[in-house]
Amino acid sequence: MIYGYIRVSTDKQTTENQKFEIEQFVEKKQVIIDKWIMETISSGQRLEKRKLGKLLRKIKKGDVIITSELSRLGRNLLQIMSILHHCMNIEAQVWTIKDNYRLGCDIQSKVLAFAFGLSAEIEKQLISQRTKEALLRLKSEGRRLGRPMGSKNQTLKLSHHEHRLQNMLENGTSKAKAARTLGVDRATIYRFIAKVA
Repeated sequence: MIYGYIRVSTDKQTTENQKFEIEQFVEKKQVIIDKWIMETISSGQRLEKRKLGKLLRKIKKGDVIITSELSRLGRNLLQIMSILHHCMNIEAQVWTIKDNYRLGCDIQSKVLAFAFGLSAEIEKQLISQRTKEALLRLKSEGRRLGRPMGSKNQTLKLSHHEHRLQNMLENGTSKAKAARTLGVDRATIYRFIAKVA
């Protein structure tokens, strides 16, 4: 299947220019678009909410997605690389007109897929490193991280079920049965009784 993919960010933008570009391109290449996917949505939206996300879940080996430019696929380089990497893994192709990309399953695409995967991994490591550095800086400034030592959560797991638990126990329900009814461990019941007693 050959898909024509068009995305605009707002209702004020028109899909006509992108569609015209793709139609001109496929006419020159003598290929036919089997299905058009058009959406008006910000590329900042999660992929699962976009029609592109649904398309990526159903494309198969040999399918082609044609779009006017790479920026139509995603908001940032990492998202675009992730989409291209997915397509290359299932041996689907992505063609762009303005950028003149033909990403398929040839050796150049495989090299690009490796580069994309490596870039994504480096980005993850950089984010992790920046987080660690920020935490170390806060610690060196004397800031305490996490919950203060010795403090306990003021809300207990059964705080909202206190009356229900009390009624069950007064009516002769065993602690084990009360625990099963409330979906907690028996030890939680004992700790709660000890805390509120």
